[in-house]
Amino acid sequence: MAATEHTASYYAASIGQAPTWPALSEDIQADVCIIGGGFSGLNTAIELAERGMSVVLLEGRRIGWGASGRNGGQLIRGVGHDVEQFHNILGAEGVLALKQMGLEAVEIVRERVQRHGIDCDLAWGYCDLANKPREYEGFATDQCELRSLGYRHEVRLIPQQELHTVIDAQGYAGAMLDMGSGHLHPLKLALGEAALAQQLGARLFEQSAVVAIDHGPRVRVRTAHGSVQASHLVIACNAYLGGLEPRLAGKVLPAGSYIIATERLPAELAHRLLPQNTAMCDQKLTVDYFRLSADNRLLFGGACHYSGRDPKDIAAYMRPKMLQVFPQLANTRIDYHWAGMIGIGANRLPQIGSLSDHPNVHYAQAYAGHGVNATHLAGKLLAEAICGLEGGGFELFAKVPHMTFPGGRYLRSPLLALGMLWHRFKSLG
Repeated sequence: MAATEHTASYYAASIGQAPTWPALSEDIQADVCIIGGGFSGLNTAIELAERGMSVVLLEGRRIGWGASGRNGGQLIRGVGHDVEQFHNILGAEGVLALKQMGLEAVEIVRERVQRHGIDCDLAWGYCDLANKPREYEGFATDQCELRSLGYRHEVRLIPQQELHTVIDAQGYAGAMLDMGSGHLHPLKLALGEAALAQQLGARLFEQSAVVAIDHGPRVRVRTAHGSVQASHLVIACNAYLGGLEPRLAGKVLPAGSYIIATERLPAELAHRLLPQNTAMCDQKLTVDYFRLSADNRLLFGGACHYSGRDPKDIAAYMRPKMLQVFPQLANTRIDYHWAGMIGIGANRLPQIGSLSDHPNVHYAQAYAGHGVNATHLAGKLLAEAICGLEGGGFELFAKVPHMTFPGGRYLRSPLLALGMLWHRFKSLG
């Protein structure tokens, strides 16, 4: 399969004939040009088109080719990790607003899917799994905070002796069930949103990699065979940005994540493994995450790698991890296995803002593996900022500074890999 086609994932295999869009082959103009055909770019296009702006979106490969079309499909509340760390920058009201936007982000997805009838296998129910008793104790604090935020969905603590009601596995200290989060088929969602963006008037182009950006009051974005002139530019490439904009690339670290999908399981076995069909994620540093597909396959992912090197055999690498959780699948065939890159920032908060020297160039990136909801929020915030709507969340995110990873393009991944290894050893102590 050519590098410009979708990765050979379960998602790509289960959508049938994927729609395609043309490559850019002329010089055109728009109010806004968006680089990146993943969730960030697509939802920015939708939000802008709904507000009457003319939009051109450029994707270097296929719509949904990157993390948006190959991720774990978990739709989980919240944005960032430990937003309390930003008290000194945003104040108590700002931190509270971040927490509330973390809940709003899921609702944006819910409303978009329902309103437009997007078929993406959306199912509700998600469990945080505690690997240690202290992690389970921490869930009680999380539950209380969600209640204080006015969270309208059921959140229930599940002690160890009742874990069989959500998972047929040993070794966990408890869980927290959240019925306001869930899981879905991410590539179906991305393609459904692309169709919606086009229906609203946005012009989408695939196989149109950007080769240069000429800055100015009207930015010019050049591809191999055409160009776009626009008043505003949105860079929404995340871990696949490459060297297109070095100031952004240095603040996001591409990290590899891996997923396997089993053969279709008998309905009785699938129900026994995950009785409530919830998505699952544990609390380990490198996290295991898993769920059932709509056709009863177990999708099992994790093993976040910062080294820049993928395992030679992803199935052989991930299968033992799956069997540690579900040894009853020892004789089950693995039908699909694939890799993808997620974007991680040093403080684990999504990076949403504008370039200081080019205020008409906006960006969103670094979702730290929780981008299905955060990307949708980013699209809304970017559109509000471009349309001149003040008082929204864009200003809050833009206030937070983000460190550039040391080591340059080629050394920052190995350096962070060493740091993560140290943290892993520390957590075992």
